[in-house]
Amino acid sequence: MNTQEHINFDRIADAIGYIKQHFKEQPDLDKVAEKVHLSPFHFQRLFTDWAGVSPKKFLQYISVEYAKNILKETGSTLFDAAFETGLSGTGRLHDLFINIEGMTPGEFKNGGENLYINYSFAETVFGNIIVASTAKGICYMAFADEQEKAFHDLLHHFPKAHFNQVVDLMQQNALNIFRDDWSKLQQVKLHLKGSAFQLKVWQTLLKIPMGQLSIYGEIAKHIDNPNAARAVGTAIGSNPVAYLIPCHRVIQAGGNFGGYMWGPARKTAIIGWELAKGGN
Repeated sequence: MNTQEHINFDRIADAIGYIKQHFKEQPDLDKVAEKVHLSPFHFQRLFTDWAGVSPKKFLQYISVEYAKNILKETGSTLFDAAFETGLSGTGRLHDLFINIEGMTPGEFKNGGENLYINYSFAETVFGNIIVASTAKGICYMAFADEQEKAFHDLLHHFPKAHFNQVVDLMQQNALNIFRDDWSKLQQVKLHLKGSAFQLKVWQTLLKIPMGQLSIYGEIAKHIDNPNAARAVGTAIGSNPVAYLIPCHRVIQAGGNFGGYMWGPARKTAIIGWELAKGGN
């Protein structure tokens, strides 16, 4: 993503933030374009190129009422079947495409002193990202608005690991998920530090189809622990792998999108983008 593309994403994020805040007013094209300092024509073209749908259609996708309708649909038997198989909107089995392996105690004891980690920065449709990998798989991925802070966060996660800034094949495979063409995706392996409960929650998130949403209570039910919605929320909040583990697809029961580790505007952008892609 070049400098102009960064500017475009920032403008789209600002527009999405405005739409989310004012969706009840159903702002028209002119109003939103004015807020991001673009002509209506330029804004319409820019937004449609990024999201694949018009700003008006996108507004429908990210309204609370639309989210509530999605949740109603996903409460059906059809969604349960899709959830159990991990069937995504692109026809891929997401839970087969992404495989999670938990780290052994020896691999991350004493702050990961036995781990050798490659890391690199990349550009995605949702902004810059840092991705890190061990010999076994992706161990960390986060949106990185500031590279220095992003690396510091990675270092905090594995304070005694050995780091090497280099791009490897595992990272490249993982980043391909941000491409439009999912037909050529290779299997991505994740090598994660987490408790048995956290790993179970993260594995369950992989089964939420692209373009669908779920709530904390439903995730708790699917791990056979219906009273653990709060603990599920904590596990989701500690997700170490942005986007690949789709914690952005879990929202509040009332239809509000709620918070996100990498910013509520980015979460809204991702949800709307996925719904738009699924709605094409």
